[in-house]
Amino acid sequence: MASLHHSGRFCFLLSIISLVFSLFVNRSGAVYHGYVPSPWTLAHATFYGDETASETMGGACGYGNLITNGYGTDTAALSSTIFSDGYACGQCYQIRCVQSPWCYTGYTTVTATNLCPPNWSQDSNNGGWCNPPRTHFDMAKPAFMKIAQWKAGIVPVMYRRVPCNAIRKGGIRFSFQGNGYWLLVYVMNVAGAGDINQMWVKGTKTGWISMSHNWGASYQAFATLQGQALSFRLTSYTTKQTITAYNVAPANWNLGLTYQAQVNFH
Repeated sequence: MASLHHSGRFCFLLSIISLVFSLFVNRSGAVYHGYVPSPWTLAHATFYGDETASETMGGACGYGNLITNGYGTDTAALSSTIFSDGYACGQCYQIRCVQSPWCYTGYTTVTATNLCPPNWSQDSNNGGWCNPPRTHFDMAKPAFMKIAQWKAGIVPVMYRRVPCNAIRKGGIRFSFQGNGYWLLVYVMNVAGAGDINQMWVKGTKTGWISMSHNWGASYQAFATLQGQALSFRLTSYTTKQTITAYNVAPANWNLGLTYQAQVNFH
């Protein structure tokens, strides 16, 4: 009985230690959970484009040139089942090939940058790989070639969501588009869970203005904000963590430019 008692106390203490390490405290004193990897789950993967990954540029998330914007060629288009109307943009996944003679060992980490739309003219098991309710990754060819021989075409994979911190260094970046009365912001280089659910903007002459989700990783505000330094507040889609990036853009900010904050998610 004594050994069982001590074993129970040890397990209890271990649980407490694990909880402490999984919690973070921000500057305002609020407590939130940092993002931790999800369990491994079975899916399938194909690839699109060639070794240059030129066909993967742009995409439904609106990241533009994936090379110059820091995403590289380790990217994937997600089936609509997990694309979540664009809220999955920026999420990071570890993918490894399984149960196929074409598999390589190990895994690669990709960022969700595009949507793989349904193809209802093809059977879900024969060409319509991204038809709901299938979970599918249509990877950039260089990324696919890290887990399997490209001749395979399609392979079973195991995947899991992982924190983006290892491949997202520095602060969140905000790329400005729109006009004098409409600010459209593409949010990039998001760490933590990699995704955004809500966003607000504040000028030096305004309060916090709620921004609506436009498409992919972009948010918009219908307001006249020129001539004001801008701050942003963001909430993660997955963890619900909220951070504030003060004075991201100076008062003389311009459309077509990208501004980087000093903060990011955990």
